[in-house]
Parts: sequence; C-alpha cells; structure tokens
Amino acid sequence: MGRFEEERRDMIELLKDRGITDERLLQAMSKIERHLFVTNAFLNRAYDDTALPIGKSQTISQPYTVACMTQELAPKPGEKVLEVGTGSGYQAAILAEMGCKVFTIERHVELLLEARKLLEKLGYRIASKAGDGTIGWSEFAPYDGIIVTAAAPEVPEPLLKQLADGGRLVIPVGDLDVQNLRVVTKRGNQLDLKEVRGFKFVPLIGKKGWSAK
Repeated sequence: MGRFEEERRDMIELLKDRGITDERLLQAMSKIERHLFVTNAFLNRAYDDTALPIGKSQTISQPYTVACMTQELAPKPGEKVLEVGTGSGYQAAILAEMGCKVFTIERHVELLLEARKLLEKLGYRIASKAGDGTIGWSEFAPYDGIIVTAAAPEVPEPLLKQLADGGRLVIPVGDLDVQNLRVVTKRGNQLDLKEVRGFKFVPLIGKKGWSAK
C-alpha cells in the first residue's frame, strides 16, 4: 500500500469515528485522491483533517466538513446538484463520484480553470462557470440539491428560488468568525430548517453575500 493510500484509509476511519455513516459518501472519499486537489506546498498534509490554502485567499475544506455537508445534503444518483464555490474541485468530484449531475460556480477565474482542467483529466463531466454564486445558476434550475462551500450572512434568496420541491440546501450561515451549517429542505411553500453548530468557512462574496471590501 502506497503512502497516500494509507493516509486516505486513515482519513476515512477518522470520518467514521466522527459520525459519518453514509457508505456511498465514504466510498467516494476513499476513491478520490485529495492530494491531487491541494497545492504542492501542502502535499504532506493532504489527508490531515484540516482546511488547506489553495490560493486566492481560498481553502479546500477539511475532510470532516466536506463529509458532514455532503451527508446532510444526502444526494442520490442522478440528482442535479449546484455547488457554489468550486475551489480546487474536491467537493464537485465527490458529488460526481456519487452519481450526481454537478453544476459548479467559482468567482475566481484562475481557480475555476485549474479545477476544470483537473476534473476533466479525472474523467468527471461537470458543468462549471465563473460568476457570482450567490445568485445561483438559473439556466439549469431547479436543483435537487445546492451546497455552498463559503459562509453567508443569510441564505441567499436566489438559491432558495432555484431549489426544487423536496430539494435540500446546505450552507454555512453566521458572522465572519463562526458559522452554523444550515440545512434547508423545500416542501411546497414551506422551508424546513435544521442547524449543525460550530464551523468556520471563508466568506461567501457576492451580491447576496458579503462584500469583497
């Protein structure tokens, strides 16, 4: 067993110990090589349970955070999922590996181009574009799931509107220091809310998020 394979196996065991039980999710994270999605400077820490810088003041989220958000999203094969905040492409790869039709938006063009190149090299067919993720991607709405990988002061209204009936939105909401993970399920004209406490994300910048100042 190679070095990264062993470290990836240890990462999966840690996720199980922390309460991640979705077998399809664990299988996807077992297969996807996280070290491909981090910069060379942090290669030695690729499977640590920590967020790592990827440039442009952005990070690849810690594995537990990715797993927790994805488990709350509970995506099913064939479902259409919008990701806000492509980053290096790790979350999008997991969703695609789980059989989802993935659409992803990134406001940093350089990060988007690098992620798109890597995802294509790995064989994932993912729709991606540069833009303001806080207003969603209305051309392909509605979505069965929406996952936001940066923290917002409130849930952006355009994302709620682009959620299908029965769809789920997972987003960190709070101030710039600490956020709670908000899980919104749309049922007709009603929204069911659930919160998971204690997360820390980079800010969601955009028209319906934080200012870039």
